[in-house]
Amino acid sequence: MPRNSHPASPTASSSKTLAIRPAIYRAQAPPPSAGLDDDDDSDDEVHESRVARLSRNSICNARGLQNVGCLVMVYGALLALFIGYPIATELTHKTPIAFNLNINSTGQHAVAFGNRGLIDEDTPIDKYQIPSYHDPNHVLQLVFSDEFETEGRSFYPGDDPYWEAVDLHYWQTGNLEWYDPAAITTRNGALEINLTKVDDPSKNHNLDYTGGMLSTWNKFCFTGGLIVTNVMLPGINNVFGLWPAVWTLGNLGRAGYGATLDGMWPYSYDACDVGTLPNQTLLNGPPAALNTGPDNGVLSVLPGQKLSRCTCHGESHPGPTRSDGSYVGRSAPEIDIFEGQIGGPDGAHLGQVSQSAQWAPFNAGYIWDNSSANQQVVDWSLSHHNTYTGGIYQQPTSVVTTTNQACYQLIDGCYAVQGFEYVPGYDDAVWILLLNTEHFTLKQWSQYITWITDDKVSWTLNAAGVGADPATNISARPISQEPMYIIANLGISQGFGFVDFAHLTFPATMRLDWIRVYQHPDKINIGCNPAEYPTSDYINQHIQAYTDPLLTTWVGDYKQPFPKNKLINQC
Repeated sequence: MPRNSHPASPTASSSKTLAIRPAIYRAQAPPPSAGLDDDDDSDDEVHESRVARLSRNSICNARGLQNVGCLVMVYGALLALFIGYPIATELTHKTPIAFNLNINSTGQHAVAFGNRGLIDEDTPIDKYQIPSYHDPNHVLQLVFSDEFETEGRSFYPGDDPYWEAVDLHYWQTGNLEWYDPAAITTRNGALEINLTKVDDPSKNHNLDYTGGMLSTWNKFCFTGGLIVTNVMLPGINNVFGLWPAVWTLGNLGRAGYGATLDGMWPYSYDACDVGTLPNQTLLNGPPAALNTGPDNGVLSVLPGQKLSRCTCHGESHPGPTRSDGSYVGRSAPEIDIFEGQIGGPDGAHLGQVSQSAQWAPFNAGYIWDNSSANQQVVDWSLSHHNTYTGGIYQQPTSVVTTTNQACYQLIDGCYAVQGFEYVPGYDDAVWILLLNTEHFTLKQWSQYITWITDDKVSWTLNAAGVGADPATNISARPISQEPMYIIANLGISQGFGFVDFAHLTFPATMRLDWIRVYQHPDKINIGCNPAEYPTSDYINQHIQAYTDPLLTTWVGDYKQPFPKNKLINQC
């Protein structure tokens, strides 16, 4: 999302993992006894003697009781294996949904907010499960929804269990508006974010416009899955200047709070190498970091990944640690559902959406591997590569797609579904063993991001597209493994593109009919503080940075050092 902001950093590892998951078993009737003749053959002396013997002997002797006991134990073990284990697995597997339906990440009970749980009661039952957009053979399960049916909701701090609007100037991208919680409400079954031109800028922090941004930061997060929203875009489809967006960010970075993004955004990295260092350089190299960028050849001016895998033991770091004592590289990656814009071929003015992920560290010249193996664009007549390929603060993987031209505020006012579906991690398949009563299935999960425009797949990025880059000596960057939260905003900025002030109509309104998050039933992972990527303790340790938007940098304003880095012998 930010183009000229302080970015944040993650860490990438080249290690490959193989995950085998136990499958769900179902109990079957025990097979009939084999090798016993049920016919009563009176001429069979052996049979006669056996029957007579059994008729004379009681099972209530020691040997009989022992045999019965063994049979009971075996039968019990079979029941535990084929019935008990799957039930236990299912119950523990669904714990995040089953036992936390009414509690957000900060511990607020939704009962205080009209009993609104993770899944909105107004969500149609037939939307609780839907096919995957990436692979329709997979069925996805609803884990979060908001239908925005309640009239007149407000999103000031404490008003809602999952959403909170900010009250600040989004200086990172040179926005011309003040983000005000009063600009956001619900009306006629939709969330409304309004952008308004003010009469007296002196009463609006000396800014000419008010807009709105709300998010689920530190309240609702998800890792992997599908997020979709039904959107009416603001304004009209041929006038430049509005900047609507719905996007996601790692929970360790809070949008609008610059100090928390410093050294965190847009990293997605878990290796200890030059990619974690300021400017991606070590001992005046590699040459690609000095000669392939737009700023006198400089590729990056990022301050380095603050919470990298190179962090010295005992420094401030959210963890976790590996068996060798090293930290997992952490950051605040960004994946956008969309950013609305106006453009088109040969000077045409059409409504479009930019669908991107942001990355650091950077490839040489910001050129990622967009070969046909790593990128699939469904319809090149509707989509093209974004002409913005990167800069000293960020590297995007981005495709621009023409959207439904009717679904704008000042045209038909209809809605169009936008979203993305993703599997976190590196370009190494995760294999999962699934069992049922008939056969074994070995299923492969690849790592990707698939974007959706107008309820159809627009393009897919495979993880190999952001693999290692020998020119800059960086390792592969994983598709975000951080818990991601949701952001929706409407602003205006000349940093995003040309603004046609003369023809814009105010107030401009973006409306979200609903927003929903789905995950594969075998991979439910919701919450802002997962054990594999915890955030709560670190946020609480640095709560001032996460609650004071005037702190724009970690070192200069927040007055805290970056953790020491073992790669440059600081331990």
